[in-house]
Amino acid sequence: MTIRRTLLALAATPLALFAAAPAHADGDVRCNGGPKERWKPLADLRKQAWKQGWTVQKAEVEGDCYEVYARTEDGQAVEAFFHPVTLEKLVVFRRGKEVFRKPGFGG
Repeated sequence: MTIRRTLLALAATPLALFAAAPAHADGDVRCNGGPKERWKPLADLRKQAWKQGWTVQKAEVEGDCYEVYARTEDGQAVEAFFHPVTLEKLVVFRRGKEVFRKPGFGG
């Protein structure tokens, strides 16, 4: 009986670890950015985030959005999506959980 319990516990461990893993936030975000000729430079977004007190670690194009990995003023690691034309903050995730969504944004 002890061996059986040990084997069951070992078999369940990888499943528990998988279930505890954070969800990836960026799979479903759509910004409706339009033609890339109208997009503002990523440098403008970096500057905007810096003015808000964020330390940008990475900024890139993700689909039709700008995606930023940064640390907030209080040191929280975040992943945020911005509209590439208006540079409006649309949605922010921390540890795979949504912590901000622009009112009315459904993307």
